Amino acid sequence: MCDTFVAVPGATRDGSVIFGKNSDREPNEAQCLEYHPAAKYSKNQTLECTHLSIPQVENTYGVLLCRPFWMWGAEMGANEKGLVIGNEAVFTKMPIKKTHTLTGMDLLRLALERASTAQQGMEVIIKLLSDFGQGGCCGYEDKNLFYHNSYILADKNEAWVLETSGPFWAALKVKNGYSISNGLTIGKEFDKSHKGLIDNARQKGWLKKGQTFHFAKCYSDWMFTTFSASGFRRNTSYDLLQSQMGKIDIPLAFKILRNHKHKNYNPGSHLLMDSVCVHAGNGLTRNSGTTGSFVADLGKGGNIFWATGTAGPCTGIFKPIWLEGDVLPDLGPAPKGIYNPETLWWQHEKLHRSVLKDYSRVSLYWEERDKMETFFCKKVFTSAKKDRIKITRQTFAKSRLATENWIKKVESHPAKNSLNPVFNLYWKKQNKKAGLKLI
Repeated sequence: MCDTFVAVPGATRDGSVIFGKNSDREPNEAQCLEYHPAAKYSKNQTLECTHLSIPQVENTYGVLLCRPFWMWGAEMGANEKGLVIGNEAVFTKMPIKKTHTLTGMDLLRLALERASTAQQGMEVIIKLLSDFGQGGCCGYEDKNLFYHNSYILADKNEAWVLETSGPFWAALKVKNGYSISNGLTIGKEFDKSHKGLIDNARQKGWLKKGQTFHFAKCYSDWMFTTFSASGFRRNTSYDLLQSQMGKIDIPLAFKILRNHKHKNYNPGSHLLMDSVCVHAGNGLTRNSGTTGSFVADLGKGGNIFWATGTAGPCTGIFKPIWLEGDVLPDLGPAPKGIYNPETLWWQHEKLHRSVLKDYSRVSLYWEERDKMETFFCKKVFTSAKKDRIKITRQTFAKSRLATENWIKKVESHPAKNSLNPVFNLYWKKQNKKAGLKLI
């Protein structure tokens, strides 16, 4: 489960396009932050995606990806041309193709590799959807997780929402700010669609005679959409955007992705995934948490990308990245599903899970974290272009050192608040599977 939002020029403080996404996956499904440079391929080469091989194109763009470690596709990312994309699992009435098909994450990465604008990205996804379909198992340990997908695609000039149901789709151009979650949001109004979209709904009996076509009402699966709590999360991010029209900036994007259901948040107190910043809590209704967060600032003067490279944005740090030169510093070995403190993702995960034992302990370092991010933002906007690679290296290094110190600080303060027994047992099992021992 995930949440994605975008604000286009006119809605943002400086006229840039601002994009953000939280990727929600299973707790031990570590996420890789990685860059793949542009490449050339010979004719007739094939490409191994997650569950399917397809023909490779001759040229691909350089891409920055946030990718669950076990799959080829990505949850979110950007390319060297300034295209950014985030996807969402959506549950619809159309049958799901379970084998020999592309996942939504494959479609996202393929669009980043092959398109330079938001509209081109949509064309790539729509063509691949027609040629190969979508679906496939999308779970790490959960082998019963299958879904269709929705997307926000943005470049420095515009943004589009593309929502799908099997081979069918509808697209809406964003006018100011928009957000999506794990449910279809496009209704009566859209700018583009599959030519058979309305006829299919009528033939299936989802659109009755005399009714006005409404994409979400006709194609949504009520049960899975409802119990994903997507409506609550989508309304939260959407309302935050609408309340700040003309003032949306990078700090607000961070704030949206860190939003919790209540001011005095207790991660063991709720049943459903009803916070934008999600922490897993049980194996039935809350078996996903935010395992990666990504923000893009697409401006006329250049593009800046911000990533945590870690789970739980409320406990982590956003670091700046430019797609030039040595894009990323050494982040350690690529993370897997087992604890390895040498990797960026798992080093922070020890902090994240220590905080979950007693969420009040996050206050031990929040102020320091916020000051650090404010410093990073000032550094980004006041430094020369030639210093960008050095800034990225410095911010990642400072963040890793700070994380190590915060782990020690949190561990030195015994947990005082008692946990919900179900929540406590769930995390004990997850930690045992990962080989992670907490104090």
